Amino acid sequence: MLAILERIDPDSDRIDLLVDLVDCLRPRHRWVWQKEDDPVQAVRTLTQLLRGNPAQAWALRRYITTLLERRRHTSLYSDIGILSNDGFVTELKRRVTYRFLPPALNDLYLSDALDQVLYDEDDHAWIRMVPNADWMELFDVIADAPPPQDATPDRARYVTLMGLLDAIRTLSCRICALGLEPRLVHSYSEIEDFDSPFLMQNIEVNHYLDEYARYLDGKIEQPEPARHLLVMLDQCTEVVLKIRRGAQSSGTSVALTYLLVALQQSIDRLHKLLYLVDVSGELPSAPSVNLEAVASSVATPAGLVTSDRRLAAIALAEELIEAHNTKYRVRGLLRDNVDLLARNVTENASRTGEHYIAETRRALRHMFVAASGAGFIVGFMAMFKIMLGYLHTAPLVEAFLFSMNYSLGFILIYVLHFTVATKQPAMTAQHIAASLQNADNGRGLDVDSLATLVTKVFRTQIVAVLGNVALAFPVAWLIAVGYKMINGNHMVDPAKARHLLADIDPLHGPALFYAAVAGVWLFVAGLISGYYDNKALYTRMGQRVRQLRSLRRLLGPARLERFSVYVEDNLGSLMGNFFFGLMLGMTGFVGFLLGLPLDIRHVTFSTANFATALVGLDYALSWTAIGTASLGVALIGTVNLLVSFGLALWVAMRARKIRFKRGILLVQALGRRLLTAPVEFFLGPKDLPRLANDSELIMRDTK
Repeated sequence: MLAILERIDPDSDRIDLLVDLVDCLRPRHRWVWQKEDDPVQAVRTLTQLLRGNPAQAWALRRYITTLLERRRHTSLYSDIGILSNDGFVTELKRRVTYRFLPPALNDLYLSDALDQVLYDEDDHAWIRMVPNADWMELFDVIADAPPPQDATPDRARYVTLMGLLDAIRTLSCRICALGLEPRLVHSYSEIEDFDSPFLMQNIEVNHYLDEYARYLDGKIEQPEPARHLLVMLDQCTEVVLKIRRGAQSSGTSVALTYLLVALQQSIDRLHKLLYLVDVSGELPSAPSVNLEAVASSVATPAGLVTSDRRLAAIALAEELIEAHNTKYRVRGLLRDNVDLLARNVTENASRTGEHYIAETRRALRHMFVAASGAGFIVGFMAMFKIMLGYLHTAPLVEAFLFSMNYSLGFILIYVLHFTVATKQPAMTAQHIAASLQNADNGRGLDVDSLATLVTKVFRTQIVAVLGNVALAFPVAWLIAVGYKMINGNHMVDPAKARHLLADIDPLHGPALFYAAVAGVWLFVAGLISGYYDNKALYTRMGQRVRQLRSLRRLLGPARLERFSVYVEDNLGSLMGNFFFGLMLGMTGFVGFLLGLPLDIRHVTFSTANFATALVGLDYALSWTAIGTASLGVALIGTVNLLVSFGLALWVAMRARKIRFKRGILLVQALGRRLLTAPVEFFLGPKDLPRLANDSELIMRDTK
């Protein structure tokens, strides 16, 4: 460290000596810092060396000010840590590309010089470990070093100040442009009814900077405080918050979310820069800010530097350094931009999940009937799949036919208001996560209420599975028997029948792994449903359908109105079922292309195939084979449900930033319910007697 200080040329603007000096401060071991490798001690050692040798302290000060004077500052304050205007996809592509091949650096810009000095991605970590007091002590030693008699005054503070003012103007123009984006106006049309705060803040910033220029020229004693400008910025922030809140009911998109993130980052940065250049002392302190390079604190032209402002400058410097170190990381971009979309997707799925929970025994009977209807259709879908396999078409054509069989069948089940049991977990998990968030609202989580909800979900799921299986088996059996009666031979030969039984054998094959694959697709289908529900709201799908003149002539105004409402309300479920069918049908083909053992096992189709195989073998099965097949169906259904439910619940909780740590209490509450009321645990409470009308209910309550 001492050798580097001795080599410093005060009038040089080469960056290599500063790089070497920071290397002495940087810990050599990234994760485990030892006593001799402590960055705090390294900073204190440098401070002591400079305090003991004022000439070297002055040389370092002059060297740093020369670096600052000969580089452009604006982009460091206005760009680093703020998303570009390129859009999410372009920004993602840029970050992925630059992770492998960084862009060429231009030494003319201070931001690129920072890239050369703090090149390690973990530099921000050890810099934050050093207390602010130690950094300020180091800066004071450098700033207060006595200059030699022939030293010329430096302009580093003036250059820094002008860079801050230029960054304020740049950020203001960017906020104005982003605030007038059609996507934002589309999501908050009320902004057109009054003067846009995004436009007004730009007018206020220009006025403030003009006043500041007159102040620097000595024409006025002090520029007007930027209080009115801060009011405009607060109104801009309020608009952003309103759009975010409105997205829960009107939907959002990745592009809109990206725009809101970039807008809020620009507003926050502008607020921080205004605090640093303010000379009135009347502005409220901004949240943590950062200073520029490792030079002195930001000062006003009058040389007035308050302790709060110095802390704000150090905070801004640390923020800029961390943003610089992480500017090519993909994780941060996804975290900032996908969270709101994921929240909306899971929120829409949560509202759908409410319809998959039966509260009473009467509702359970309705669920059983709806599930039985689905089982009836699945019996025919299983038969169509077997018949399509006999066509012996090309693998891609066969996979397409299988996919259409699944997709159209699931859509038919949905349109007829039937229920496939395995489609429920992805939706009910979202509803449970939403209930977790609503229950734990600072007052403590009501575990008993959550146990009640989980119990309802559990018994509804059991009834739905039983309904699917109860009709899928006899329908498939009747189809197989009827086929033999009509054609004189079995629908499947003995070899095919044994193959169908081997497919659901959980002991000697990968049936449970394939069931887990199906569970993953069930979970993905739930996300797709939520995505398209969100998309239907955000793009106003119903209104777009009503604008189709050709469809109006075909259906008429009344039918078109009903159809548009149906599309907007059900687009998510329709697309979720369609893509679920595609994923089921294409999995085997993708496995064939990649040479991987990929396939799917679905409990309802496994049940239908079991019945078909039983007829194909003329019931010549041992009790062991029947037991194995029955166990396979039960385990396949269990894996389908657990995988899809677990993944959906995990994603929903992550999207809502929920961390549930009371699993043991929940299990205990469920155990108490099972022991005290086992019948109600599986069948639900008894139905209340139906009353003729509301007046009868009032009379009964009065008695």
